[in-house]
Parts: sequence; structure tokens; C-alpha cells
Amino acid sequence: MSPLRTLAFGALVLPLAAHANDPYSYAQPDEVRVTHLDLKLKIDFPQRQLDGQATLTLDWKDPKANALILDTRDLNIASVESVDTNGKTAPLQYALAARDKQLGSKLTIQTPQHPHEVRVLYTTSPAATGLQWLPPAQTADKKQPFMFSQSESIHARSWVPLQDSPAIRFTYDAQVTAPTDTRVAMSAPNDPKHPLNGDFSFTQTHPIPSYLLAIAAGDLAVKETGPRSAVYAEPSVVGKAAHEFEDTEKMIQTAEKLYGPYRWGRYDILVLPPSFPYGGMENPNMTFATPTVLVGDKSLVSLVAHELAHSWSGNLVTAASWRDIWLNEGVTTYVQGRITEALYGTRQATEEDLLSIQSLQKELPSLPENAQRLAPKPSNIDADDALSDVAYSKGSWFLRTLEQRFGRETFDNYLKSYFNHFAFQSITTEQMLTFMKPNLIDKYPGKMSWGEVQDWIYGTGVPKDAPIPDSPNFATIDKERSAFLAGTLTADKLDAKGWNTQEWMYFLDGLPDAPPLAKMQQIDAAWHLTGTPNAEIGMRWYVHAINAGDKSAWPAAAEHMTRIGRMYLTMPIYAALAKTPDGLAFAEQVYAKAKDGYHPLTQQAVETLFAKAKASKQ
Repeated sequence: MSPLRTLAFGALVLPLAAHANDPYSYAQPDEVRVTHLDLKLKIDFPQRQLDGQATLTLDWKDPKANALILDTRDLNIASVESVDTNGKTAPLQYALAARDKQLGSKLTIQTPQHPHEVRVLYTTSPAATGLQWLPPAQTADKKQPFMFSQSESIHARSWVPLQDSPAIRFTYDAQVTAPTDTRVAMSAPNDPKHPLNGDFSFTQTHPIPSYLLAIAAGDLAVKETGPRSAVYAEPSVVGKAAHEFEDTEKMIQTAEKLYGPYRWGRYDILVLPPSFPYGGMENPNMTFATPTVLVGDKSLVSLVAHELAHSWSGNLVTAASWRDIWLNEGVTTYVQGRITEALYGTRQATEEDLLSIQSLQKELPSLPENAQRLAPKPSNIDADDALSDVAYSKGSWFLRTLEQRFGRETFDNYLKSYFNHFAFQSITTEQMLTFMKPNLIDKYPGKMSWGEVQDWIYGTGVPKDAPIPDSPNFATIDKERSAFLAGTLTADKLDAKGWNTQEWMYFLDGLPDAPPLAKMQQIDAAWHLTGTPNAEIGMRWYVHAINAGDKSAWPAAAEHMTRIGRMYLTMPIYAALAKTPDGLAFAEQVYAKAKDGYHPLTQQAVETLFAKAKASKQ
């Protein structure tokens, strides 16, 4: 989103066990491993719960093992039984441990006879951390309720009892019962022509980790965007989404030319209601996406390039622990940039790289040394906190450095061989390095030393010689911003009519944290940023306006915060307001109105922020 172990390297990389027990999972995969999940679910919108039956196929590793241990969180377990190869069932004794705040409750099932399958009947809690239930009023069309999952990092256990670790991969079948006017989608091949008959079946033939298990259900229309892709969204949104994502097939073909065939069959995109807490989630076959990327000019579709890239880095080759998450996100961010460059040009790709670098450079000084490492030492951070600019931006910066040192063609061939070698496996950073040393570093001597590689992976900060790309447009914006702040250029004379989203983001990111109020008022008078429908620009604008003391922007900021549940675009505004007593009181009023429309993860983040703000003022 974390810890395993790191080694002190000399000249040789020694691999760690690929499947050491995950500190964020109770599972004991060295004793028994789930290989397949047969899932039956009934969606109960009035009760905000799933009625579930999970049948787990088991591969027993240790002849002495006498229990199957599963991860759960807030599940009501009705019964547990064994299933033999002939389908005969027998009840099993089990114990559900007390709830741990982070890990949930360990489910220990006594299995001295090593059954072929174990079946668990259960219901989920209305407060399941991995599910959000929206009443009709909180959807775009306001006609039907909506439900969707967010399993990453360790939230799958809140809606299915399983071994909830990225090191453990399984195939799955699912049968889902829903109201007859509801469409269901899952992280498996979806049929865009499936009738709305209340009975949906899914089969995922490729082994996936639990965090990629996903489901959504609601009033969903479908528009195909290519021979193997479609957009799913509420009826009022689907047309706009199909237009924004009409280049999906081109993206797939571009990635295939670089890194080999797309191995998952279909690639569909589900546009969720605004409460979705993230930009996108790379669920196999069905990317879940935020509606905040639908700005009409395709300037934010790199989010789709990112989630598609996960079909190689993350879904095909997966980090074995949350400590190794940069193997998913850093590699994917690099591949995203290559897709963006091929389809939308060097300008946009370079500008996105520079925004990523700028964000990382701003964040690094505030991070503990261990959090600055791509592969950190063991720590006690929450699994959800492993995802940071370090994993994304430092990881991709490392790969861009490798590309520059070894040449694009050589590095492309290496990366393609990496994906092929580890296809459908979960690996550690050390396993990646074991592959890299003979196949890249030693194969092409004199390009990069092993010590430099180690510095990128295990060192703090970013190496001083890390390459930074040039952007003439950004250089011009730097000059105009400086002249504006110095008073030699008025806001209405900024050459901003042709700025794209990335260039506005760069201009605003470069302003002082608390700019002079008069300067902010001049910008708004000239360019009307208050009330902008572009959420990326809006988030940055409102943070600066609040920090400058411009209370006239607060109502529009509140509308933004209420409309959007994506944490990246909402939390900075809450944080800016929480700096002052008046702002904190206003933020609490906004949250009281917006809370019911937020995902549980967003609610937790806001409430934690408020608690810290109040504690700091005591």
C-alpha cells in the first residue's frame, strides 16, 4: 500500500523466501495454501450486507498441520464444514478470535484430516471496510442503490474469509444473486451483453492475490470502446466516459508492443460514483475508476494508462508483501509514462514525470528515513500507509534512470523478459534483484554499478545524479510565476489560455504554501478557478486560497469536498482548513454533511485528521 526483511548486500544478491508469512495476515501458507475460491454471494441492499458462501480449495504443504487459519474482519460466521473430493460435507470446529483493530479476527478451523475443501457460510457487516453501500441519493442518477468493493490493501477479509496476503494467489468462480434491475461486475471477464436477470456468474482462470478480488453492483449501462474493452457507468455518465476512454484499445496495443501480449482477455473500465476513495484500482479485467478523470479533454486519462499498465506490473507480476509495493506501483508508473508518451506525446509524459518528481521532492523531507526507502526495513506502519510517493515516484524514477543508462531498446527487452519470467507470481524485491543482476547489470557492464542499484533500493532520499527531464513549457511557467509573484506581471497577462491540466497543476504547485491574499484574488479574477469542474486544479486552488486566508473560496471548497470522495483530491483541503480554529469548525460542518457519502477509508482519514488537529491545539 510493508514489512518483510532486507539483507545487507555485498556483491551478490541472496533471495529471501518468496512466501515468508505476511505480518498483515494471520494465514500460515507454509502449512496450507488456498488455490481456488468458489464464491456464492447474495446482495442485500436493504440490510447493506452480502450473504456469502466461500468454498476454499486447499493445497496442504505440511503433513503435521492441523488447522486452516483465515483472515476475517467483522464477518458473522454461520457455519464451517469440510468438503471431500466426492462432495461429501462434514461440520468442522472453529474459533473466531477477538478483533484486532488493523488485522481483524483470526478464524482458526480445526482440520486434522486435511480436507480437499473447506466451506464457510457467513454474512458481512454493514460497516465492512472493504465495501461501500450507497443509497440512490448518493449516485449520479439517484435511481438505484449502488455497492462496490475496495480490497486493497487488506480489506478483502471484510467481505470474504480467506488468506488475505499478496503472496497467496488463487483462481475463483463466483455466482452472484442481485435484484433484477441491477448489473453486477467483478474482477474477472465480464459480458457486456449479460441480461439483467439477477443471476451473474464469473470465472477468473488466472491466479490473483486477494487484494484484486472485486465486486460492484448498481444501475450500470455499458458502452463498448473496442473489440475487447467497454465502459461501465451509470446511464447519465456512460456516454461521457466512453468518449474520454475511447483510446483504450490503442493503449492496450501500445503496451503489448512494448511488453508482450495482454494476457487477461477483456479490459473493461467501471466508472464508480464520486465517493470512490482512490483514482483507480487495477482489478483484473475491470479497472475501477474515479469520475474525477472525466474532464472532457483526455488530459487525465493517464490514470487509465496506469491501471492498464498494472496488467503487467502488479497483476501479472505482484509484490509479495506490502513492503515490496514499489514493484507494483513504481514499475507501473514507469510503464504508464511510456504508454502516455506513445499516445499523447512527449510533452504530456514529461510534464507528468516532473509533477511526480516535484511531489516526491516536497514529501521526502517530512518522511522518516525508513519510509524513504523503496524496500524499507521492518516497521509497524499500517498496510494502507505503504502506498506513498516513494513507491510510485521514486520507483518510477529508478526505472527511468535504468532506461537512460542502458538505452531504451535494451531496457525494454529486459523489462519484457522480467514480466515473462515472473508471470502470475508474487515476488519480493530481493527476487527482482536476483533476476536483474545477471540479466541487466552484469550483462551490460559499465552502465550502472551494483552499488548504485542498492542505493536506489535501500538508500534514503534520491541519488544526487538522478536524471530530471526538461520541459520548455514548465520553464516558461516558472518565469511567469516568478514575475507574477514579484509584481512585474499581472495575473491577466499570464499566458495561460493554452495551459493543459498538468501545466495549471505545475503553476499552482509552485506557489508559496501561503501566498498573499491579493495575489490569489488577482488570479481568480482573471482565470475563475473558484468553482472549476477540474478536480485536480480545484484541489490545489482551494488549498492555496484557504492558506492565503480567502474565506470567499470556502463555499466552493465545501462543494468540492462534498461532491468528491477521492482522498487525494479531498484530504489536502480538509488539512488546510484544520490549521485554524475557524477552518476546523467549518471543515467539521462540511464533513457532517458529506460523511454518509464517503467511503469508510475516507471517513477514517478525515476523523484521524480532526483528532490530530484538536490534539495539537491543546
